[in-house]
Amino acid sequence: MKRKTKAKLQKRLGIVFCSLVYMFLFLPISVIVVNSMNATTSKPYLSWKGFTLDWYVKLFDNSSLLSSFGNTMIIALVSTLLATIIGTLGAVGMYKYKFRGKSIIDGLLYIPVVIPEIVLGISLLTIFSKVSIPRGMLTLILAHVTFCVPFVIFNVRARLDGYDNSIEEASMDLGANRVTTFFEITLPVLAPGIAGGALLAFTLSIDDVIISYFVNGQTKTYPLKVMESIKSGVAPDVNALSTLILLATVILVVLTQSDLLKRREK
Repeated sequence: MKRKTKAKLQKRLGIVFCSLVYMFLFLPISVIVVNSMNATTSKPYLSWKGFTLDWYVKLFDNSSLLSSFGNTMIIALVSTLLATIIGTLGAVGMYKYKFRGKSIIDGLLYIPVVIPEIVLGISLLTIFSKVSIPRGMLTLILAHVTFCVPFVIFNVRARLDGYDNSIEEASMDLGANRVTTFFEITLPVLAPGIAGGALLAFTLSIDDVIISYFVNGQTKTYPLKVMESIKSGVAPDVNALSTLILLATVILVVLTQSDLLKRREK
């Protein structure tokens, strides 16, 4: 009886603990969703005045907000593509070939990851000023590629740790050249690591504030637009757009998980 009582108590404590953790994680998100349906029109938009969906309609009249979101998506997609290509080629090259200074380069890859973002932002701003590159979309993409490449390399290299080089040798023994072997053999094997690195790079790019603040010029991204609106209170239309982004993310995760479950069942 004592064991059963102890087991029940542990189970209940586990449920309470997990509930508190999930509340801590998702309560701020739920506040954004709720405020996107707030009928208030007075700043700082914190008092509840009733339920409405008008902000989801007014959202499409806010051209500056939509423009900033469009800039964010363009920067994220372009920087993710470039970072994925550079990171994949870099990871494969450093895995296959030995050269002088390789260990130093390995160590340098961690610098953009571990240093404070404000230091990286100031460094990039200084470089762009020295070479006379006007701040804007180009500098934002270059900056995002800079801090995204190491994350792609780390993901691809983790996939390469269990890679069997003999399959490439077998491919070339059967008549395939190096290019064909890379696209037909190496790339499919590395695909999960590449996809993971690309998703991580996209998430980091779309979410960046500090580095973008230093190199944006007149080009506003969605995070910077939200940061500006904090001074006068985040408007419900901003919360509405954030809710739509959250909804799209949840749908993507559900579809991905359901696809994985179907594959496992097969």
